[in-house]
Amino acid sequence: MYTYDAKEVCFYRDGMKIYGKLFLPDRKGPLPLVIMEHGFGGNLTGMEIYAEKFTENGFAVYAFDFIGGGVESKSDGKMTEMSVLTEAADLNTVIDGLKETGLFDPENIFLFGGSQGGFVATYVASHRSGDIRALVVLYPAYVLQDDTLKRTPDPKNIPETINVMGLTIGQIYNVDAMSFDIYDHMQNYTGNVLIIHGTADEIVPLDYSERAARTFPSARLVTIKGGGHGFDEEDAYTAADLAVHFVRENLYTAPSQETE
Repeated sequence: MYTYDAKEVCFYRDGMKIYGKLFLPDRKGPLPLVIMEHGFGGNLTGMEIYAEKFTENGFAVYAFDFIGGGVESKSDGKMTEMSVLTEAADLNTVIDGLKETGLFDPENIFLFGGSQGGFVATYVASHRSGDIRALVVLYPAYVLQDDTLKRTPDPKNIPETINVMGLTIGQIYNVDAMSFDIYDHMQNYTGNVLIIHGTADEIVPLDYSERAARTFPSARLVTIKGGGHGFDEEDAYTAADLAVHFVRENLYTAPSQETE
């Protein structure tokens, strides 16, 4: 087990701040890196239990607040200006910014997303297959596009704002969500994928992850019996152990060169 330090590190997209924390284990680099994405209305604190588990096992971790991603977000922006595509732009900014530091092994960058963060991580990974070594998603919100169609069945009559789970989102959220099909995109991701989903999830039905496991070129679905949407502490530690083991298995190691 490694000791680690955590420090605030921010990036900027279109002049707006992306607030995050970088967790660095006490070991020499370049380090394998796990980038974590929180769910709808949340912030990076929901990822810290996973960040600590990975860092204790020698991985660098960056967890951040999406712009406009939640009511307690330390990043700039409003929730009424947020969508899965603005969050994808945030994640791309973070990936590029972290790669530029030179601190991390570019062959070993992983994405780890929960709920809507898992949806966004999937979208970004599908467009950056060469940059993302492997993908871990917890109870990924692949249902959100169907939910959007139910809320706003007429694409020509989308209200300026709408309430979702007690939070106000803007028109852009619904427009962007209906502009593509996530299952079409996930077919383009060539890395390995671990999907962890609770059998008692009442927000994202398990069959959405079952379909994803069949759609990704290389994916494994692990279910947590009785797990809901957003794991309790016991289930979170179970998921963290599964994720660390999966990422370890997927680390790239350069082939050794034979000497004369």
